[in-house]
Amino acid sequence: MASGPTAADRDISGGYASVRDAYDTVAADYATYFPDTRPETPLELAMVDAFVAAVGEGGSVLDAGCGAGRMSRYLADRGVRPHGVDLSPGMVAMARRDHPDLRFDVASLDALPFDDASVDGVLLWYSVIHTPPSGLAQLLTEAARVTRPGGHLLVGAQSGHGIRDVAPSYRRFGHDITLERHLYTADDLTAGLAAAGAGEAARLVRRAAGNERDDQAVVLAVRA
Repeated sequence: MASGPTAADRDISGGYASVRDAYDTVAADYATYFPDTRPETPLELAMVDAFVAAVGEGGSVLDAGCGAGRMSRYLADRGVRPHGVDLSPGMVAMARRDHPDLRFDVASLDALPFDDASVDGVLLWYSVIHTPPSGLAQLLTEAARVTRPGGHLLVGAQSGHGIRDVAPSYRRFGHDITLERHLYTADDLTAGLAAAGAGEAARLVRRAAGNERDDQAVVLAVRA
């Protein structure tokens, strides 16, 4: 996939500097405590597997909001070619350290430095959750823009409406940060994807389990 300057070379767009700074602060602990897909249930992984099957063996996938690279590893192990990008240089550093055979770059998801229709699929795995509703359309439009016609997008988020303060989860590790997440229903995600030119193919809505506070929503869509 062709690429231009990354967010490391220009100002962070969309007012996400506080999100970047928060994840830079927690990156090392995040990589330690979330090294793989253990937080996902078999249901969520089944949706990721369906996405991989739709993309096809050897397909190019943009892991948008890759964090420390755990989902890029999962994708690569199943035969597609991931390219991870994240707003946080700290997270990208952890991804490069832990997965040196994969490619990771710094980029802002609302201004992706990739050509139109340059990838076979885009994974937005819980990476829209720090974007307020006013900015969701731009993120989904960018994801759809870089996806080829007939390509697939998979978006996951905590389901519902409103805002959750997630900073207390990191205080137990000694990090005093500011970080909020926004809830989106499957209908919200489907509507945003449709407006961006991608139609829903399947969805998962799973009720909260264990210590979870919110339900989970995953939408698989096809670029028109």
